[in-house]
Amino acid sequence: MQRNKELLAITHLSQLLDLITVIGGFVTPLIIWILKKDEVEGMDEHGKAILNFRISMFIYALICIPLIFFFGLGILGYILLAIFYFIFPIINAIKATNNEEPNYPFSMRFIH
Repeated sequence: MQRNKELLAITHLSQLLDLITVIGGFVTPLIIWILKKDEVEGMDEHGKAILNFRISMFIYALICIPLIFFFGLGILGYILLAIFYFIFPIINAIKATNNEEPNYPFSMRFIH
């Protein structure tokens, strides 16, 4: 099994495809993880972290919908989620190139 830091970083950065496409930021890391988790050292761990982050952020986005009616808290929630969606993939891509473990705060563990 080989360590491919560049592919790990690209997997994290591929989440930013949501800025261009609607669902590419979820599908692309999912496909890379499925195809490479047994070939690239660390891909299983990084892929699970990415998918858990994406699923968690989707749930948080759903929670923000009814919160919009409560003093606009949902709008604040969406702003925070947008910041998280943009910042944490970049941070974790840098961590991947430095052989560090991924860390997505506020991420629930759905995939173990």
